Amino acid sequence: MSPLSLSFGYLAKRYFKNLLIILLGLSFAFTMIDYLQHIQRLSVAGNYKVLYAFYMWEQALGLLYPLSIVFALIMTKIALIKEHTMGIFYAFGYSTKALLAPFLSVAFVVYALFSYLHTTEFSYAREKGAQLLKHQIGAYHVEHLFFKYNQTFVYINKLNPIEKKIEDITLFEVRGDRVASTLHAPYALFNGNGWTAYDAIEKEHYYQKGELVGFKVFHQAEVKTLKGYKPKIIESLYEGKRLSVLDAYYAWRLLEKQGLNSSKMRAVLYYRVVVPLFALALMVILFFKIPFHERMMHLGVVMAWSLGVTFVVWGVLFGLHQMGLNGVVIPELTSLLPVILLWLYALYLLFVKKEHL
Repeated sequence: MSPLSLSFGYLAKRYFKNLLIILLGLSFAFTMIDYLQHIQRLSVAGNYKVLYAFYMWEQALGLLYPLSIVFALIMTKIALIKEHTMGIFYAFGYSTKALLAPFLSVAFVVYALFSYLHTTEFSYAREKGAQLLKHQIGAYHVEHLFFKYNQTFVYINKLNPIEKKIEDITLFEVRGDRVASTLHAPYALFNGNGWTAYDAIEKEHYYQKGELVGFKVFHQAEVKTLKGYKPKIIESLYEGKRLSVLDAYYAWRLLEKQGLNSSKMRAVLYYRVVVPLFALALMVILFFKIPFHERMMHLGVVMAWSLGVTFVVWGVLFGLHQMGLNGVVIPELTSLLPVILLWLYALYLLFVKKEHL
């Protein structure tokens, strides 16, 4: 086995070990603090208390893994410097890029893993925990929703996202400034792609000289409607809930098709997929900025500076995300632009700026 392969495996193993310790430590601390804050509200069975803690741990993992990626790099490099291992690598002719490669490789795998998890029910851990706090286990529902679907306006009296059932749905077809027809059904069920309304009554309106003169009534056993509107998408659009990556993407497409504002969905999608990439850019920047030899730096100052920069960048990005989520600024400026700027500087250090040893 070549020396390069041995060094790659050695550095990757040390970095991954530190990453795992930091991520588990931060997430468990977050979970315990949240659990102690809400334990009085958890007047449910013991197994549900464990389930609540598990949901909060999932939320903590998804929230804190970008910070853990950067913290693990800082801790690993400083440990290598204190052991003089980093200086030895440079003495044997290793470049900064070659030493950075194992760190970036492990970090990218972790990023890819969490990006995949955010396409699953993992993204809904916070909402599931909130249901336990509200004692709504298996009985959560959303009421009085009104929104646009193609040329139709939809009113839903009650939506149960867990049972995937709508109770009392009315659709108003509008042509120009008139209601052309209405369709009412006592209930509708999600069929995997859209909704099927059962036992529906349709009223087709007739006008003369702009005045409603009558209507014709039809009965339909089944009517398929709301294509693409998954229960979670409806719940998120009109109740402010978070979405998984896939559901946010589908909601974005639906809103664009309807000609409606999709900034909230884009903000969710960017925050799940794009914003965590700041951690990898910051890894490159810090790896180049932290000196490789102990005599060239004050370890305490360097560690405090590195951790401080990481917290500031993470905090600014989180604040910008909230602005994009609330529609104050378009999400392309709050999420995409800052990460792109970080990566431009990281790539400058990686490929343009000469190494100073």
